[in-house]
Amino acid sequence: MAHWLLKSEPSAYSWDKLAADGRTNWDGVRNAQALSNLRAMKPGERAFFYHSNEGKDIVGIAEIARSFYPDPNDKSGKLGMVDVTPVMAVAKPVTLAEMRANPELAGMALLRQSRLSVCPVTDHEWAVICEMAGVTG
Repeated sequence: MAHWLLKSEPSAYSWDKLAADGRTNWDGVRNAQALSNLRAMKPGERAFFYHSNEGKDIVGIAEIARSFYPDPNDKSGKLGMVDVTPVMAVAKPVTLAEMRANPELAGMALLRQSRLSVCPVTDHEWAVICEMAGVTG
């Protein structure tokens, strides 16, 4: 089963908002590679919820609840979204600086392609970050 990382600016959509909503569609993705990652997601897979720009840290774990489907607001038919639900907040947020400092995460997509809003996470990276965050993923 694949793992992912979803980035959102807390002022646009925060972990607390997802936790309160209980479910949301993950839309607004325009980058071709990030869209390809969205298309690859399957229900039941898990994703880290990362606060970008403000905070720059992993703050929660979400689950993919619905696979990729067309964005009804996109007239071109190229864009789409997935639905996600909150699983749990992490016990300790994992900062971008902490991830950069960990040699086991040197190849992580978030660190190599920092502008990508939807990133794959390897099984090993998932385990390392879960340990850093004090959770069982």
